[in-house]
Amino acid sequence: MRKEYIDFSTGIPVSVDFVTVEEYPLHWHNYIEILYVVKGSVFVNINAGTYELIENEIEIINVDEAHRIFSKDKDNKVLIFHIDPYFFEKYYNDIKNMFFYTNSSEEGAQENEDYDELRTFLSIVLCELVQKSDNYDEEIENTLVELLYHLINNFHYLMHEQEELRENDEQLDRYHRISKYIYNNYNNNITLQDIADKEFLSTHYLSHEIKYSTGYSFTELINLTRVEESVKLLLDTDKPISEISEEVGFSHTRYYNKNFKFYYKTTPLNYRKKYKVDEETLEKSKNIKYYDLREAIDFVMYYLEDYDRFNFEDKINKVNIDVSEELGPFEKSFKDIINVGNAFELLLEDNKDILEEIQYEIGFEYARLLNVFSSDMGIFPKVKFYNWSRTETVLEYLDTIGVKPLIVLDDKEVTQEEFMDVLKSFFDFFSKLEGLNINDFIFQFTQNTLGDNIKKARIIIEEEFELQIIEDRFNDELIVDPIYDTSYMLPFIIQNQLNKDSKQNALRAFDVLDNQPYLTNEVFFGYPGMVNDKGIRKASFYSYYLLNKLGDTIVAKDNGYIVTKKEGEYQILLYSYNEEIINLIQLKKYSKLRGLKNSTEKKFSLNIVKIPTSARVTSYLIDEEVGSSYNYWLDMGKPVRLNKEEKEILLKASFPKVEFKFAKKSAVLNLQAKLEGYGAVLIIIKEVQKHLK
Repeated sequence: MRKEYIDFSTGIPVSVDFVTVEEYPLHWHNYIEILYVVKGSVFVNINAGTYELIENEIEIINVDEAHRIFSKDKDNKVLIFHIDPYFFEKYYNDIKNMFFYTNSSEEGAQENEDYDELRTFLSIVLCELVQKSDNYDEEIENTLVELLYHLINNFHYLMHEQEELRENDEQLDRYHRISKYIYNNYNNNITLQDIADKEFLSTHYLSHEIKYSTGYSFTELINLTRVEESVKLLLDTDKPISEISEEVGFSHTRYYNKNFKFYYKTTPLNYRKKYKVDEETLEKSKNIKYYDLREAIDFVMYYLEDYDRFNFEDKINKVNIDVSEELGPFEKSFKDIINVGNAFELLLEDNKDILEEIQYEIGFEYARLLNVFSSDMGIFPKVKFYNWSRTETVLEYLDTIGVKPLIVLDDKEVTQEEFMDVLKSFFDFFSKLEGLNINDFIFQFTQNTLGDNIKKARIIIEEEFELQIIEDRFNDELIVDPIYDTSYMLPFIIQNQLNKDSKQNALRAFDVLDNQPYLTNEVFFGYPGMVNDKGIRKASFYSYYLLNKLGDTIVAKDNGYIVTKKEGEYQILLYSYNEEIINLIQLKKYSKLRGLKNSTEKKFSLNIVKIPTSARVTSYLIDEEVGSSYNYWLDMGKPVRLNKEEKEILLKASFPKVEFKFAKKSAVLNLQAKLEGYGAVLIIIKEVQKHLK
């Protein structure tokens, strides 16, 4: 049998399938069916017409309408809603004579508010079926009632041809009575005069009105109805063609053949030969893949943003973005200075490789160097021995990677005379050295430096050499804590940098093995570096990496996100936010935590307007689940030392998840993003210009 049935006796007057359809042969059913394409495209053959549905379009299949669904797009995803018409009958008693149509023929026809509201009702029904929260059955019924009246008021089959009938209830009711009479009596020998008498109209006026409201003449309408109804008899019975012709109301088989061929481009007999098959063959011809209904929610989140019952404990963060807005320039002050730590560390090749990688990806202007005047660097103030070769090596290396030196001056453990002698020797050596431009150097005094030394040093630095001294805003007290290794650092750094807070300035370029009392292993030991001593990037590295990809003009900004732009490109940086994120939380030194406390999943729905073209969308995601080398290390069982394979795994794991998408030009570009716990996602939207031939 081609007719399909659903038993709605369970009490829920709707069911939903989430499918990929390659072939669903011609069939009809005892319920109203709504197709909602959420990905790709499908074709729907309804009676004698074939329509293509592309992503986000809807088609309504009325009760007993013969239809086929097929597609060559193997990645299509379709939500199919089956609605019990007898439920609707409780609220609209003439539902069996009501038909609903959508416009799936004209490009862009389904982009108005009526269709958006229809998609919202369908999405709410889906949401309730998936979540099954308290009283979900009542919520579904209430939504279906709203859906029914929305269909009647906006998708009435007569309004499909004549939109102005929406404002004329009397005329609409008359046309409905006429169409209903024809549909219920098509198999009888009815005439135009019969209907004219019932409506107290002249046949001439009636003929004009039928043509106006349906697009068909009276004779065309009744013959089309007879032909479409005959298809069911051709495929679901063995009745002879002559008997079918008579049963649907044709006076002679010859007229039946003529009209059938006009609409279906073949004779009834050939149509039957081509499509009539036994039950087993019919089932085998179906090519449909079913998915868990929960997977469909991601495709309709845009329409659930304002629905209070959706993800009540995990509310979607809705962000509306107008890319034509400009709030001011975005100054990347976070790129001013990278804190390297002890200058001696840049004599080690591994550290140099790490800093070079950081510089390539982010591009800092200055590298802040501690303990340049130390014995590790060949400087011995007490015996007046100053070997500047190591310092020269470090500064020349910085010059090759395009970073200027910021040298920290500290007079601890030296006398005033020793401090000034070292400083004079430094300037005497480097002011005469070819290949390095001393004018690129800047200096800082630590908070330990004594006032008299600062005054004398200023005379040399600012007056004699006209170099710059900047305020010390760094905290050089080294605190070892596991928090530095975690993905918490992503939103912490981003929030503080966007608000130009200096709390994270204790961060350094890379970890080093040091004489710390709490070193527990040789992989992650809570040192405040962006990259560990094995060259494995930590989450803090990616905070600067993502910030660096932002544009030069701010479009929008609030807690948890910033939107920027540059020519032909828009950047949206989303990050986990709470009121305490600006404070560096502490984790216990020997914590057995597998992750961070109080980390939650956050979902974002972005509605972006004023993008003038189609666009390529690239997203970079780092959070506790993706790209966090520390979390991967925890999952590996926290090995104290890494073998070669484990190190390679962590190196590969510490990268963002990168996804690409093409978005057609539209009035509103909707994008969804999700963060698992602490993390950030950067979405880059690049305009795609059409190439002129």
